[in-house]
Amino acid sequence: MARTLKKSFSAPAIFLFVWCMVFFTGDFFALREIPDTTKALALPIDSLSVSPVSIADLTEKLSPTVVNISTTKIIKGRRGTPFGHDTPFPHFFGRDDFFRRFFEDLPEKELKQQSLGSGFIISSDGYIFTNNHVVEKANKITVKLSTGKEYEAEVKGKDANTDIALIKITPANSLPVAALGNSDTLRVGETVFAIGNPFGLEHTVTAGIVSAKGRVIGSGPYDNFIQTDASINPGNSGGPLFNMRGEVIGINTAIVAQGQGIGFAIPINLAKSILSDLKTKGRVIRGWLGISVQDISEDIANTLKLKDRQGALVGNVFEGDPADKAGIKTGDLIIAIDGKKIQDTHELLRIVAALRVGGTVEITVLRDGKEKILQITIGERRDEKDIAHKGKISERYGMTVQEITPELARHLGLTDKLGVVITQIQEGSPADDAGLRVQDIILQVNRVKISSLNDYLNEVSKISKEKTILLLIKRGDTSFFVTLKKEETK
Repeated sequence: MARTLKKSFSAPAIFLFVWCMVFFTGDFFALREIPDTTKALALPIDSLSVSPVSIADLTEKLSPTVVNISTTKIIKGRRGTPFGHDTPFPHFFGRDDFFRRFFEDLPEKELKQQSLGSGFIISSDGYIFTNNHVVEKANKITVKLSTGKEYEAEVKGKDANTDIALIKITPANSLPVAALGNSDTLRVGETVFAIGNPFGLEHTVTAGIVSAKGRVIGSGPYDNFIQTDASINPGNSGGPLFNMRGEVIGINTAIVAQGQGIGFAIPINLAKSILSDLKTKGRVIRGWLGISVQDISEDIANTLKLKDRQGALVGNVFEGDPADKAGIKTGDLIIAIDGKKIQDTHELLRIVAALRVGGTVEITVLRDGKEKILQITIGERRDEKDIAHKGKISERYGMTVQEITPELARHLGLTDKLGVVITQIQEGSPADDAGLRVQDIILQVNRVKISSLNDYLNEVSKISKEKTILLLIKRGDTSFFVTLKKEETK
């Protein structure tokens, strides 16, 4: 029968039959009218609860929430000085004293250094998230909206440890706001896209996927980056990384210079967790135990007869700090906080930092093979200025010095802990003029050996009326003397 039917129809008859079906039904072989996507483009930003048709649709909605940021920094230097503060002959004529004397009578010249970055609006009244390194030490910050309007911005809060900054403009009208998503639910392989200002090319869109989560790249103690192959370049810093629901799930912040398609973003949940502190205090208040810790190596695990390498080994307990008061001892292995298991030192630092200052938690430690639970009241983490006697030294000489703890000694690769380490240099200060650098070790003050921060403070206090101080500095494998002039009272 089928064979008979096949022979009874000619080719023109079959073509005519198909044409009639398409013409009268409009649905033969699933031939349908192509939907009009232009209607979706008219939807407001707030209506993006359902994923739109494409990244193009999302870009049109979200571009107004992304801003370009340009900054200007004023750098002072001697007019005509060919080498700035450092010379190519650091040990010639007592470092650069010869060149400094030659040029010291020349007037100072102000140089303007400009840079570009990105950001995104998080409130209709003008609060904007960006990177700390985009606005750090900037004398002027200009924010340009997608409409072309420009506003001068002020820094409301910043945190160098996470590289997050909160800035504020005062717009004439209410601004469109980027929705903040949940980076904890982000999955590897999800499609994401970035909008930013790479190389000054405004509102450039790049797309890719989430390549990995929880990346530690050595930028700070709270590393927990999202890795993406969406193209991230200089100028993208501080801009948003969006998911396909139109939500910000990361702040673009770093790239691998040697690799293409490897970029990193700060999880938006981290930014949300410190937003209140940035807005109300201008800085982040973090929890503090008062210990130095290290990961468990295979050798340590074998020596201590541990079943695995999870936890953080306490290397030092600072006297008078919360851990000391709670009874934590050197050699304790911290394995849990409030019942949450600790995988390594990095996880411990992130968890403790997020704890409420003044709150009490249970710390589970392994001591001599037995578990012990201790109650500890969380203190407030001190920054470098607080550690160096609340900045008393930096106020006088433009530098911050710090005790060399075992943890810091390991970080700097020091074989001993003699002296104090310089952790901050103020630009244009006496310390800066003397050519001192961060991580320099001060071994002597006016020929007196320095073993601790107290030694340093005692010696400095004795010579408060002198015009200069003679310091023995260790830098790498070399040691040399410098004279530090006292800062003039203004």
